[in-house]
Amino acid sequence: MGLLAGKVALITGATRGIGRAIALKYASEGADVAFTYLSSASAAEELTRELEALGVKAVGYRSDAGSYEEAHTLATEVQKTFGRIDILVHNAGITRDTLLMRMSEEMWDAVINTNLKSAFNITHAVAPIMARQRGGSIVYMSSVVGIGGNAGQANYAASKAGLIALSKSVAKEFGARGVRANCIAPGFIQTDMTAILSEEIRASFVENISLRRAGTPEDVAGVALFLGSSLSAYVTGQTIPCCGGMKG
Repeated sequence: MGLLAGKVALITGATRGIGRAIALKYASEGADVAFTYLSSASAAEELTRELEALGVKAVGYRSDAGSYEEAHTLATEVQKTFGRIDILVHNAGITRDTLLMRMSEEMWDAVINTNLKSAFNITHAVAPIMARQRGGSIVYMSSVVGIGGNAGQANYAASKAGLIALSKSVAKEFGARGVRANCIAPGFIQTDMTAILSEEIRASFVENISLRRAGTPEDVAGVALFLGSSLSAYVTGQTIPCCGGMKG
């Protein structure tokens, strides 16, 4: 029996990268998986087939994480289809990188809306369901730049720091109902977001990592499994870096 047998997980932004790895990891441990996507229906269909092949129930929902109304509709539909929501992984996120003095208002708003406001939207919709169940685990995908900041990423860093503060607040508000909230702070992970960087820039990042390699989505999925399972039953309001010992 897997660590998540009998559980239902809702994962936002799950058709690629870290979200996809978490969905597959959760399914391999017995969780039924509801997930969201925004643009690629074919990728959602492919992921659904892979999850079902692991012997679990899986449904993909096209949903805009930045929409308050769509988040609440999503939570209602997932609860109706699966009967409950035990784990929420908020993974949806974008970057619009540039130096602060070159950053437009639109670039700032797009990142804050997709990365941070969306977390409020889906938490507002799902946390009451978990509270009525008297249990649940919420996992927010933050970043090491949300802890230490980064030049050229003021909007992204601010959004990811906001997730850390949000998780701590949710942990305090819902702890008495058995609902936990934590963050993962990935470092330099091999995803579509980092693939666009030059080989020289990627090498410079690796030189600053104690383990001397970039992380993989599966590395992050392992931490998400810990936070979603009963192994972390007494862990809430925390942020776990998953960065290979990245310095600075």
